[in-house]
Amino acid sequence: MMSMFVDVVPGPKPSSPNLTLLHGWGLNGAVWNGVRAALATHFTLHIIDLPGHGRSHLTPVTSMNAFADAVLGAMPTQSHIMGWSLGGHTALAIAARHPQRIERMVTVCCTPRFIQAPDWPQGKRPEVLAEFAARLGSQYAATIRNFLALQALNQPKMRDLIRQVYEAVEAHGAPSVESLAAALEILKASDLRTSIPLIPHPALVIQGDHDALTSTASAEWLADHLPNSIYCLIEHAAHAPFLSHRDIFLDHVLAFLND
Repeated sequence: MMSMFVDVVPGPKPSSPNLTLLHGWGLNGAVWNGVRAALATHFTLHIIDLPGHGRSHLTPVTSMNAFADAVLGAMPTQSHIMGWSLGGHTALAIAARHPQRIERMVTVCCTPRFIQAPDWPQGKRPEVLAEFAARLGSQYAATIRNFLALQALNQPKMRDLIRQVYEAVEAHGAPSVESLAAALEILKASDLRTSIPLIPHPALVIQGDHDALTSTASAEWLADHLPNSIYCLIEHAAHAPFLSHRDIFLDHVLAFLND
C-alpha cells in the first residue's frame, strides 16, 4: 500500500480554489513553508510529500507514470498545481495523463527531461545526480542545509527564513537511501518531451537565471512547447526562487492563478 501524506491548509473560504504543492527530490512539503501563509490567503493548499519523501511511504514504483499516479491519488478532484523541480516534472506528467484534474499549472525550475541525451544537451550528466544522491544518503542534514544556504545567494535577510525552512524540512525526516535511489532511477528514465505539446492548461513556467541544476535552456524549451504558457525568468535567482526571491515569486504566481 502507498501511504501518502497531505498537509491541508484551509483557504479563506470553504469555496476557495484548491492549490496542490509538490516539492523537489530529497526534500518534503515543509520546503514551501516560506510561501504557504501568503498562498493560503487565496487557496486551500494541499501540500503533498512525494512518494518515499517526508511522511509519505514508498511502495516500489518503477516509472514516472506510477509515481505521478500515487500523487494524483492524494490530490483533490480539481486543483491548480504548482511543482518545483521533481515536483514540477510530476505535475507535468499528471497534467498530460489526467488533464481533467488540473486547472492552472505552475512549474518552478523544472525540465521535461533531467538527463542529457544526444538530442537534449541541456540535461545533466547522470553522474551529477548520482553524486547528489550519494551525499543525501550519507549526510542528509548537512547536504540539505548547504543546498538551502546556497539559495540565499548572499542575501542576509533571507538567512532566517531559510534556516526556518531547513529546520522544518529536517523535522519531517530524511528519506531512506532506497527511496532516493528509486526516485533517481525514475528521474534518469523519464522523458516527457513528447507529452508537453499535448498539455492544454494555462501554465506559468518560472526559472531562476542562476540555476545550476535546471538550465534556462530547459525551461525555455518547456515554455516554447507548452501550448498555453507564460515564461517568467527571475533574475539573480538560483534553483529555489520561492525562497530567495519570495515576494517577486508570489507576485507572479498570484497574478497568474488569480487571473
